[in-house]
Amino acid sequence: MEHIRVDSKIRLEQVNTSMAPVIYEAIDKDREYLSKWLPFVEYTNRVEDTKAFIASITRNDNKKDLVYSIYYQENFAGLIGFKDTDWVNRKTELGYWLVKNMQKKGIISSCVAKLIRFAFRKQKMNRIQIKVAAGNLPSEKIPGKLGFTFEGTERQGERHKNGYVNLKVYSLLREEMKQ
Repeated sequence: MEHIRVDSKIRLEQVNTSMAPVIYEAIDKDREYLSKWLPFVEYTNRVEDTKAFIASITRNDNKKDLVYSIYYQENFAGLIGFKDTDWVNRKTELGYWLVKNMQKKGIISSCVAKLIRFAFRKQKMNRIQIKVAAGNLPSEKIPGKLGFTFEGTERQGERHKNGYVNLKVYSLLREEMKQ
Protein backbone atom coordinates (compact mmCIF):
# COMPACT_ATOMS: atom_id res chain seq x y z
CA MET A 1 0.00 0.00 0.00
CA GLU A 2 1.28 3.38 -0.96
CA HIS A 3 1.81 6.20 1.53
CA ILE A 4 2.75 9.73 0.58
CA ARG A 5 4.04 12.16 3.18
CA VAL A 6 2.79 15.64 2.25
CA ASP A 7 4.34 17.45 5.22
CA SER A 8 4.85 16.93 8.95
CA LYS A 9 1.08 17.05 9.63
CA ILE A 10 -0.42 15.51 6.49
CA ARG A 11 -0.07 12.06 4.99
CA LEU A 12 -1.91 10.28 2.22
CA GLU A 13 -2.66 6.58 2.30
CA GLN A 14 -3.93 4.66 -0.69
CA VAL A 15 -7.56 3.74 -0.07
CA ASN A 16 -8.46 0.14 0.74
CA THR A 17 -11.66 -1.55 1.91
CA SER A 18 -10.58 -1.64 5.56
CA MET A 19 -10.97 2.17 5.54
CA ALA A 20 -14.64 2.02 4.53
CA PRO A 21 -16.09 2.42 8.05
CA VAL A 22 -14.01 5.54 8.78
CA ILE A 23 -14.78 7.10 5.40
CA TYR A 24 -18.49 6.29 5.67
CA GLU A 25 -18.68 7.66 9.23
CA ALA A 26 -17.12 10.95 8.07
CA ILE A 27 -19.58 11.22 5.17
CA ASP A 28 -22.54 10.38 7.38
CA LYS A 29 -21.50 12.85 10.10
CA ASP A 30 -21.06 15.70 7.58
CA ARG A 31 -23.81 14.60 5.21
CA GLU A 32 -25.56 17.97 4.99
CA TYR A 33 -22.32 19.91 4.56
CA LEU A 34 -20.81 17.55 1.97
CA SER A 35 -23.97 16.99 -0.06
CA LYS A 36 -24.07 20.63 -1.15
CA TRP A 37 -21.22 20.00 -3.62
CA LEU A 38 -20.77 16.22 -3.77
CA PRO A 39 -23.54 14.31 -5.54
CA PHE A 40 -22.32 10.87 -4.39
CA VAL A 41 -23.28 11.68 -0.79
CA GLU A 42 -26.95 11.17 -1.64
CA TYR A 43 -26.18 7.57 -2.67
CA THR A 44 -23.88 6.76 0.24
CA ASN A 45 -26.34 5.49 2.83
CA ARG A 46 -24.55 2.46 4.29
CA VAL A 47 -20.96 1.44 4.90
CA GLU A 48 -21.51 -1.14 2.13
CA ASP A 49 -21.94 1.73 -0.35
CA THR A 50 -18.49 3.01 0.61
CA LYS A 51 -17.04 -0.51 0.36
CA ALA A 52 -18.50 -0.85 -3.14
CA PHE A 53 -16.96 2.47 -4.19
CA ILE A 54 -13.55 1.44 -2.85
CA ALA A 55 -13.80 -1.96 -4.56
CA SER A 56 -14.56 -0.20 -7.86
CA ILE A 57 -11.40 1.91 -7.67
CA THR A 58 -9.01 -0.71 -6.30
CA ARG A 59 -9.49 -3.41 -8.90
CA ASN A 60 -6.33 -5.23 -9.92
CA ASP A 61 -5.53 -3.86 -13.34
CA ASN A 62 -3.38 -1.15 -14.82
CA LYS A 63 -6.34 1.11 -15.49
CA LYS A 64 -7.24 1.89 -11.89
CA ASP A 65 -7.18 5.43 -10.60
CA LEU A 66 -5.24 6.21 -7.44
CA VAL A 67 -7.33 7.51 -4.55
CA TYR A 68 -5.93 8.41 -1.14
CA SER A 69 -7.32 8.96 2.32
CA ILE A 70 -6.07 12.22 3.78
CA TYR A 71 -4.88 12.18 7.39
CA TYR A 72 -4.21 15.42 9.21
CA GLN A 73 -2.38 14.94 12.51
CA GLU A 74 -3.39 11.27 12.20
CA ASN A 75 -7.12 12.11 11.96
CA PHE A 76 -9.12 11.22 8.86
CA ALA A 77 -9.76 14.43 6.91
CA GLY A 78 -11.12 13.40 3.49
CA LEU A 79 -10.22 11.89 0.14
CA ILE A 80 -8.16 13.01 -2.82
CA GLY A 81 -7.30 11.19 -5.99
CA PHE A 82 -6.93 10.87 -9.69
CA LYS A 83 -9.95 10.04 -11.81
CA ASP A 84 -10.67 9.32 -15.45
CA THR A 85 -6.96 8.93 -16.17
CA ASP A 86 -6.17 8.67 -19.88
CA TRP A 87 -2.83 6.85 -20.03
CA VAL A 88 -2.55 7.08 -23.82
CA ASN A 89 -2.81 10.87 -23.82
CA ARG A 90 -1.11 11.29 -20.42
CA LYS A 91 -3.86 13.30 -18.78
CA THR A 92 -5.84 12.97 -15.57
CA GLU A 93 -8.22 14.80 -13.29
CA LEU A 94 -7.80 15.49 -9.58
CA GLY A 95 -10.82 15.34 -7.29
CA TYR A 96 -10.96 15.97 -3.56
CA TRP A 97 -13.15 16.60 -0.51
CA LEU A 98 -12.62 17.38 3.17
CA VAL A 99 -14.81 17.00 6.23
CA LYS A 100 -16.09 20.28 7.64
CA ASN A 101 -13.81 20.58 10.67
CA MET A 102 -10.68 20.17 8.51
CA GLN A 103 -11.42 23.15 6.26
CA LYS A 104 -9.19 26.26 6.16
CA LYS A 105 -5.99 24.54 7.27
CA GLY A 106 -4.29 24.44 3.85
CA ILE A 107 -4.75 20.67 3.67
CA ILE A 108 -6.15 20.43 0.15
CA SER A 109 -3.73 22.98 -1.31
CA SER A 110 -0.80 21.01 0.12
CA CYS A 111 -2.18 17.65 -1.05
CA VAL A 112 -2.97 18.88 -4.56
CA ALA A 113 0.51 20.40 -4.87
CA LYS A 114 2.08 17.09 -3.81
CA LEU A 115 -0.03 15.05 -6.22
CA ILE A 116 0.71 17.45 -9.08
CA ARG A 117 4.42 16.71 -8.64
CA PHE A 118 3.67 12.99 -8.34
CA ALA A 119 1.58 12.97 -11.55
CA PHE A 120 4.08 14.92 -13.63
CA ARG A 121 7.26 13.29 -12.32
CA LYS A 122 6.32 9.71 -11.47
CA GLN A 123 3.35 9.05 -13.72
CA LYS A 124 4.72 11.16 -16.60
CA MET A 125 1.40 12.96 -17.09
CA ASN A 126 1.25 15.92 -19.45
CA ARG A 127 -2.02 17.47 -18.27
CA ILE A 128 -3.93 17.62 -15.00
CA GLN A 129 -7.37 19.12 -14.70
CA ILE A 130 -9.62 20.04 -11.82
CA LYS A 131 -13.36 20.53 -12.21
CA VAL A 132 -15.15 22.62 -9.60
CA ALA A 133 -18.88 23.19 -9.23
CA ALA A 134 -19.64 26.83 -10.04
CA GLY A 135 -20.25 28.63 -6.77
CA ASN A 136 -18.01 26.39 -4.66
CA LEU A 137 -15.71 29.31 -3.88
CA PRO A 138 -13.35 27.57 -1.42
CA SER A 139 -12.70 24.81 -3.95
CA GLU A 140 -12.34 27.30 -6.82
CA LYS A 141 -9.42 28.94 -5.00
CA ILE A 142 -7.30 25.77 -5.09
CA PRO A 143 -6.49 25.59 -8.82
CA GLY A 144 -6.00 29.35 -8.98
CA LYS A 145 -3.55 29.27 -6.09
CA LEU A 146 -1.57 26.45 -7.72
CA GLY A 147 -1.11 27.98 -11.18
CA PHE A 148 -3.91 26.24 -13.09
CA THR A 149 -5.51 28.01 -16.06
CA PHE A 150 -9.28 28.48 -16.19
CA GLU A 151 -10.39 26.94 -19.49
CA GLY A 152 -14.12 27.42 -19.39
CA THR A 153 -17.36 26.06 -18.07
CA GLU A 154 -18.78 22.62 -18.65
CA ARG A 155 -22.43 23.56 -18.71
CA GLN A 156 -24.65 21.38 -16.54
CA GLY A 157 -21.71 19.02 -16.13
CA GLU A 158 -22.80 17.36 -12.91
CA ARG A 159 -26.15 16.20 -11.62
CA HIS A 160 -27.03 17.03 -8.03
CA LYS A 161 -30.25 16.30 -6.19
CA ASN A 162 -31.64 19.76 -7.03
CA GLY A 163 -30.68 19.67 -10.71
CA TYR A 164 -27.57 20.13 -12.78
CA VAL A 165 -24.66 22.40 -11.90
CA ASN A 166 -22.06 23.96 -14.13
CA LEU A 167 -18.46 22.85 -13.66
CA LYS A 168 -15.53 25.22 -13.98
CA VAL A 169 -12.64 23.49 -15.71
CA TYR A 170 -9.02 24.31 -14.80
CA SER A 171 -5.88 22.70 -16.20
CA LEU A 172 -2.14 22.62 -15.64
CA LEU A 173 0.36 21.34 -18.18
CA ARG A 174 3.67 19.68 -17.33
CA GLU A 175 5.58 22.57 -18.96
CA GLU A 176 3.75 25.04 -16.67
CA MET A 177 4.60 23.22 -13.43
CA LYS A 178 6.35 25.40 -10.90
CA GLN A 179 9.58 23.80 -9.77
